[in-house]
Amino acid sequence: MAEQRELLTGEQAGEVLAAVVEAAGGRLLDWRATEVDHHGDQATVSYRTRIAWNAEVGGAGQAEVVAEETLGATCGGRLPEGVAVVGDGETRIGVWQAAHDPQLPGLRTALNPAAVAALFARCGLGSGPVSVHLRAYRPLRRAVVEAVGPLGRLFLKVVPPAKARALHDRHRLLTGAGVPAPRSLGWSDNGLVVLEALHGRTLRSALRSSRPHLHPAAVTELLDRLPTELLDAPRRTSWLERTEYYAQAIGSVVPEVSSWSTQLARSIVAESTIGPIVPVHGDLYEAQLLVDHRGAITGLLDVDTAGPGDRLDDLACLLGHLSVLAQVLPANADAITGLADRCLSTFDRQADPRQLRLRVASVVLSLATGPHRVQEAGWQQTTRRRVALAESWFDSAHRVHRGLEFPLQERNHHVSTA
Repeated sequence: MAEQRELLTGEQAGEVLAAVVEAAGGRLLDWRATEVDHHGDQATVSYRTRIAWNAEVGGAGQAEVVAEETLGATCGGRLPEGVAVVGDGETRIGVWQAAHDPQLPGLRTALNPAAVAALFARCGLGSGPVSVHLRAYRPLRRAVVEAVGPLGRLFLKVVPPAKARALHDRHRLLTGAGVPAPRSLGWSDNGLVVLEALHGRTLRSALRSSRPHLHPAAVTELLDRLPTELLDAPRRTSWLERTEYYAQAIGSVVPEVSSWSTQLARSIVAESTIGPIVPVHGDLYEAQLLVDHRGAITGLLDVDTAGPGDRLDDLACLLGHLSVLAQVLPANADAITGLADRCLSTFDRQADPRQLRLRVASVVLSLATGPHRVQEAGWQQTTRRRVALAESWFDSAHRVHRGLEFPLQERNHHVSTA
């Protein structure tokens, strides 16, 4: 795994990308890995690049046109069909432009302004030029494109074609039950799901610029509105069930903390239990909640994971992300930890406080490799800090049992100065 990671993020990656771009008629000017994923023996990476493409200019011959491009690459396991392949006889790497992702054929449509303009017209959003922007991209897995036209905007979610109909149906189910998820306007056979834009900004955005007045009870009330029909979907794997996997992933990128993270994971699992299976969001954190200027929840995003699961996972996911966000945004830590402490106080009345903190520890472990995934500067040290934060949550589960718990703000301060 380490060799694959180095191959796709180190100096060799630039040589591979340059060779593929040159074969396509361009010249690689700059590149940066922005997303690193591992699935078994396969590593997949997305890159933000600048490329000078050769272009015909009237009858004056050729000139170079510089463009920003998102590329994807993968190695290990079986390479997808339809990608450029570079190899040395032992290792083979597949490379593609995001618009030609072999597992996301709908992305080619979503990134085509003319095709999206026609889509706007069919949705009654007027005719005229449309701009498209790739907001999120996980190579071979999913993408989100924001499209803005004359009379409004839409979000185009792109998933593997086999998943599009189910995602459309899930959005329709939730909006029909009064859950403020984006309404799906339709789906296509190539994996495109058309979603209405909702009012408000993400809770993460609000925490960056203000102290949102979100009442934690609004979060649990929102979860209470999830329809029971979600119980018919595949069960969402609990963070707890993947805790030891997260520890292994941490050890693979920062080997010197492998023993620490592994022992912590085993201790968390040994003391934890799974609660009743109920409808859950499955990945509930501050970027999935839209709020208005009063702090009222106006939207619930990314419902791909909604289904049967343990309510403790949703509560712990929000708390775990907030505690990590306080480390990421130290200038806003007071607002973030203030909200997290209010959430913890509310959630403690609805769940076993000890089990809640153990589950938060699992969530924080799952986030420890995030800095490596996005190739953040100094990701090794940040990974260690997140393991320390997970350990602090584990310790707090024992303190709350003895009535010695302290607020999240003190917990983050303790971890950051350790």
